[in-house]
Amino acid sequence: MNTPKYAGFWIRVGASVIDSILIMLLVGPLLTAIYGRGYWLGEQGMGTGLDVALNYLLPAVVILVFWAYKSATPGKMMTHLQIIDARTGAKPTSTQFMLRYIGYYVAMIPLFLGIIWVAIDPKKQGWHDKMAGTVVVIKTAADERQDGDESNVLN
Repeated sequence: MNTPKYAGFWIRVGASVIDSILIMLLVGPLLTAIYGRGYWLGEQGMGTGLDVALNYLLPAVVILVFWAYKSATPGKMMTHLQIIDARTGAKPTSTQFMLRYIGYYVAMIPLFLGIIWVAIDPKKQGWHDKMAGTVVVIKTAADERQDGDESNVLN
């Protein structure tokens, strides 16, 4: 049985920074095109339904789609990380991915304690991972060759 190499705190922070930059490159120009440069200088458009959709719903949809198809966001792919089911090592279910996304908010509420938890947890799970029953692992060269194969990473 292969023991997975769990992704630690700092590599996951790096992947998150990459994802945040990519989301800003997607959403920023859309907001500017819709509201003009005034959006960034004042309150023009802020809090409207479209503003909420572009700043909160669009990123959520993009992240969930990447998780569903690749078990990783672009930042995780660039850092060779993958989200797997903690128990089986298989691809998580759609329900697990939804719980994981909601879990980010739960993990952030108490001063990001649930995110920082990754640094001290034996399996490097944040509260969002624990809620969803997932872990983030570093993909090996063999995993990279089998990309797209639903093989069990833990066996």
